[in-house]
Amino acid sequence: MKLTIDTDAKTLVAEGPAGREELPLYSDRAFDLLSDAWVKVGWNQRYSYTFSWMGRPIIQLPEDMVRTQEVIHRVQPDVIIETGVAHGGSLIYYASLCKALGRGRVIGIDIEIRPHNRQAIESHLLAPYITLLEGSSTSPEIVGQARSLVKPGDKVLILLDSNHTKEHVAAELEAYHPLVTPGSYLVATDGIMKDLHDVPRGQPEWTWDHPTAAAEEFAAAHPEFELAQPPWLFNESGLKHNITHWPGAWLRRR
Repeated sequence: MKLTIDTDAKTLVAEGPAGREELPLYSDRAFDLLSDAWVKVGWNQRYSYTFSWMGRPIIQLPEDMVRTQEVIHRVQPDVIIETGVAHGGSLIYYASLCKALGRGRVIGIDIEIRPHNRQAIESHLLAPYITLLEGSSTSPEIVGQARSLVKPGDKVLILLDSNHTKEHVAAELEAYHPLVTPGSYLVATDGIMKDLHDVPRGQPEWTWDHPTAAAEEFAAAHPEFELAQPPWLFNESGLKHNITHWPGAWLRRR
């Protein structure tokens, strides 16, 4: 795709396999095209590596975090499980929402929780809301430990943010989907990989080896789940598409 922006004429020209479009620069379609390009460049330049939440690095696109907050507020989960801990910023974020809502707790799972990250998480003022499990997210032992922390009647929301290969995400989807309660979500994050195969930090195999492919196959095999982007609860614009690192991520249990 070739994009030509003329700020004087206030136009954007898009040329690609589907043909040529000349658009008003200040239009919803132009915004979508520019946002797609911005996301790719921003990912390559590590834009998401510039944020923290209450003192801990949170390697996420801020829009994804705000949209997730909307879902958590609506679903009111008792348990939020996240695979992939890294620096712990996401766990702290979810724990802060639990505290604000007056309900919920967070389980973080990672194959390796580095000592300095564990110390920072366990000494954080929101530590009482967080349980850490160290081990492979797909091992029967870790899945069993996570299951044992869910009480009968708990509403459960799960986010998969560890190893992003299609094979691993597919295994996580199979392992954790029984815990997700009706009306809640199982989220296969970082499907943006499918659009990043041609950027400098990308990999050619990402054209097929990515979380969205795993989520699509899972939804086809599990009719109790549907791939459904959560609706925007407020929208006074003509826009309809998220600016996201998580396309095709949200599996809603019917």
